[in-house]
Amino acid sequence: RKEFVDLYLNYVFNESVRKPFEDFMRGFLRGCPARKWKMFLPAELQLVLQGHTELDWRLLEKNVTYVHYKRFDSTITFFWHVFHKLPEEKKKMFLAFLSGSDRIPVCAVEYFKFTIDDPQAENPDEHYPSASTCSLILFLPR
Repeated sequence: RKEFVDLYLNYVFNESVRKPFEDFMRGFLRGCPARKWKMFLPAELQLVLQGHTELDWRLLEKNVTYVHYKRFDSTITFFWHVFHKLPEEKKKMFLAFLSGSDRIPVCAVEYFKFTIDDPQAENPDEHYPSASTCSLILFLPR
């Protein structure tokens, strides 16, 4: 039985996926040569590829700059009050809305900065928040 289970597991996890994995690996190494990856320890490589998965949302709040707003304007205060009550999944969805990714790059949260800007719409109640993902700007109507 042990031999059967060992052979079965080997087939499922190795043999049955060998060809697709080799194709993937060939394509991956074409764009990312292996010699470049050898300088990383496994944990470092995971961080480079995935980005930070655990985030300090209070630190993120401290890194924000404001345009046409002040830190203690009511719109900003309400925004952060609601934001910090969101579940982790929704906060990551906001990050994806803002930056195009639900993770912060490897540079670390301390250096990740974004801007909250008032688009100065004539009637702000007719506008939704929007984002410039390239510039990391959240346009938040009053």
